This record gives sequence, structure tokens and C-alpha cells, in this order.
Amino acid sequence: MNLIEVKDLTKKFPLGRWTKRTLTAVDRVSFSIPEKPPKIITLAGESGSGKTTTARLILGFIKPTSGRVLWRGRDIWKLDKKGWKQYRKEVQAVFQDPYSAFNPLFKVDRVLTIPLKKFGLASTDEEAYEMACKALEIVGLRPEEVLGKYPHQLSGGERQRIMLARAFLLKPKLIIADEPVSMIDASLRASILNIMFDFKDKWGVSFLYITHDLSTAYYISDEIIIMYRGSIMEMGPVDDVIEDPMHPYVRLLIESIPIPDPSKRWMERIILPKVELSRVVEIKGCKFYDRCPKRMPMCAERMPKLIEVERGRRVACFLYHKEAF
Repeated sequence: MNLIEVKDLTKKFPLGRWTKRTLTAVDRVSFSIPEKPPKIITLAGESGSGKTTTARLILGFIKPTSGRVLWRGRDIWKLDKKGWKQYRKEVQAVFQDPYSAFNPLFKVDRVLTIPLKKFGLASTDEEAYEMACKALEIVGLRPEEVLGKYPHQLSGGERQRIMLARAFLLKPKLIIADEPVSMIDASLRASILNIMFDFKDKWGVSFLYITHDLSTAYYISDEIIIMYRGSIMEMGPVDDVIEDPMHPYVRLLIESIPIPDPSKRWMERIILPKVELSRVVEIKGCKFYDRCPKRMPMCAERMPKLIEVERGRRVACFLYHKEAF
């Protein structure tokens, strides 16, 4: 059984108070996260692709317009109070901004021990304190250096490690990490990613890693899902998708990554046409039609289905549909 299964998830936002027009932020997205073996699955895409909205829907922060999020086969919006509490325990989140995720009036001690008491994982203050110390050591922090401090007294890297420790304390099955390294120094990013590796390999924790940075996605992921304008364009094993992309959008996305090689000279600069708001709102065919170098007439008429072209490899493009030829 899958730990999380997303089925035809859609979220539409109104464009204003006096209009019926809506913007589809997430459009019929489907994928699953297995409980075993633990995996790091990346949800990648440019800004506005819908990846963070998808994460918020899975976490239950906002309700979908249609579609379902299933946890162990149960719709999360039909869970009772006890079920919600267990879901919150098993599915944790680490956010992009490690400062705003803290209550500025709470010391690190309180940030770490409150969840332990709320979920009944520690019966005494002393037990909760000991568990917090162990979690801090696991993420590479010395308890004596951070306990007793307020968030503003810590660096961005320390705050993010503490958020990982807080999530880890509840013994989750899945951590949804939304751009966890984008707001910390480049020199510290690898250490945060390596902590995620350890969580997966040593304690069996899966991750849904949200990012726009394909280089870190390639480094850390087992599988990757590429989104564009609310839809999945391509998904599969990260090595296959990054090294041999199938969808024209994913191919252009990979080619846009700068390579630190002085002998590399781009033969031509890739310039994609701008997209008007009316086109974004009133899309009928493929989301990438107006910018695709390989578009066909049928691409303007309907959105291609996400089909399996190889084992574990799926792409939403008519180039791989038999009906197109």
C-alpha cells in the first residue's frame, strides 16, 4: 500500500472578487509515494508551476477544488480527529524560510519539546529534553550551543537543522521539504541535503522535496516529477529524466542549467516567448503549446495524457502518443 496517493488533484483560485474567472494552480495531478522502500521524490519546476500548492494540498493546509489525497487509502479530508492527529504525526513539513517557521518568542527548547508532549511521545519534561538533545546531535548541532536560545540568535543553517530535528522527533514516515536549502548559504546546502540522506537510509523516512534547483534534485533524488503551469510534464527515475529528458519543456529546462566549464560555449541562446495572462487562465490544449519548438496542431486542442513510455517513466506529450501519428 502507498503511504500517500494523489489522485487527479486540482486547485483553482479566483482571480478577483467580482469575476468568475479562476486560475488553475494545480491541474489533475496524480502520483504516489510508497511507504517502503523509503524514497526521496522531487517535485520540481519553475516559479508558478504549482509545486508548493501541491505540497500544501497534501499537508491539508488548503482544500482541493477536486481530486483526493489518500493516506494509507483514506481520504485525508474524511479523517476524524484521531485520524488527523496520526496523519500530522506521520507527515511532517520543513519550510523554505526557517525563521518565519519559528515562534520568535519560543526558545529552541520549547520548539522541540512541545510536539513531543502533544503527541504523547514523552511523559516527562526530562524525557522530552533528552529526546530533543539526541535529535539535535543527529542533525549535527551541539545541544549546549543552541538550547536556551531564541530564533534570532541562530544562523539560517542552524534554524533549518532545528526544523529537521523537530520533524524527526515525531518519527514521521514522510517529510515534505519545501525549498529547504534555498535561503541558506551555498556552503551549507550539502550538509542539509546529507541530513535528508541519513534520515532516509538510517531511519526509513521518505521525502517529498520541493525545489526549482535541478542540480540539488539530481544530487538527492530517487525519482523526480517535473511540473509546468500546474500539470506534470514528465516523471520517472531522476537519472533517466535529467540525463535523457523526453518532454520538450524538460529538455529546454535541462539545457538552461549553466555548466561550470570554461570550454563550454552555448551555440545559441534559448529565448522562450512571453506568456499572456489570458493564455494562462484560459488554457485548452497543452500547457507548453505556445512555447514549444515541436508543437503540432493537436497540441492546441487538448492536453496530452500522462502516459507510461518506459517502466517507471511517464510523459505528457503527443510525441509519445501513438494516436498522434
